[in-house]
Amino acid sequence: MDGQTIRLDGVTKRYGATVAVDRASLEVRRGEVLALLGPSGCGKTTMLRLMAGFERPDAGTVSVEGAVVAAPRVFVAPERRNIGMVFQDYALFPHLTVAENVGFGLPRSERAARAGELLTRVGLAGLGGRYPHELSGGQQQRVALARALAPEPSIMLLDEPWSNADPLLREELRDEVTSILRPLGVTVVLVTHDREEAFSLADRIALVRDGAIVQVAPPEDLYYAPACRWSAEFVGGCNVISGAVSGGLVHTAVGSFPANGASGADAVEVLIRPELLELAPDPAGAAEVVGREFRGHDVFYRVRLADLELISQRPSNEVVELGARVAIRLHDGRVPIFH
Repeated sequence: MDGQTIRLDGVTKRYGATVAVDRASLEVRRGEVLALLGPSGCGKTTMLRLMAGFERPDAGTVSVEGAVVAAPRVFVAPERRNIGMVFQDYALFPHLTVAENVGFGLPRSERAARAGELLTRVGLAGLGGRYPHELSGGQQQRVALARALAPEPSIMLLDEPWSNADPLLREELRDEVTSILRPLGVTVVLVTHDREEAFSLADRIALVRDGAIVQVAPPEDLYYAPACRWSAEFVGGCNVISGAVSGGLVHTAVGSFPANGASGADAVEVLIRPELLELAPDPAGAAEVVGREFRGHDVFYRVRLADLELISQRPSNEVVELGARVAIRLHDGRVPIFH
């Protein structure tokens, strides 16, 4: 995964008074799967379209494979960037057969062979004569993927490709697509607002908010070492607790933690993920279980400790009754501190 295939340097894109992308800088490494993760309307898809060449930046530069493809006086057309793209709605031609969709844009002499090869690769051998409306949503997605792969791009861009799929099929479709792309060594940039999707698929995640890239990190680092409180809350449930600093420690209602450079004059907050809070039934415990939400594989407990209400996520075989007094123990884990 050495080297970079896509680079954004200070890229800005405006639509009238709206700033869709705000001075974004990002490097996408060769062969990795990178997810652009953020809430709806934060600029993720615009960033993807800037990479593909469907939008021109108002400022900054876009580079692909070391060559500048968009800058104030430079613009390389999408078809010359060696990038494949799978759109949210698949964008298949309804009047063309599956094979014709896959071969569209290729030299006429190569279309039949290349379409047959790719349809076999994506598990649709024998369906080349059908039309898109005769296929399921999952099959249409695989046709769109085969079409994007047909010119042998080095980079694949996926714009929320599973958003139209039945929720029960999303995981299966994700597995299918990654099992096709990973062996090819193609660099993949995926746009999603689903954090579980990003966590399960991506080597690294670029977290986007209001057009700006807030943090770029592997999923584990993004979860356990978020750059700010917004990042922490967006990627997962969390308890944020005020703390006082003294003697190199931050002292809170649930324990003391290394201060990580914070001084006694700093006001700090400690982030504790719900799964790190263990509950031990104890009639003399300082906390009380005031809410319980069973979710099958685990249970979410709301626990009141003095004037705090905390969330604890425990395996469903650890049963704690509603109203029980408990002692709270902090499982070993990374505890970020925000100034």
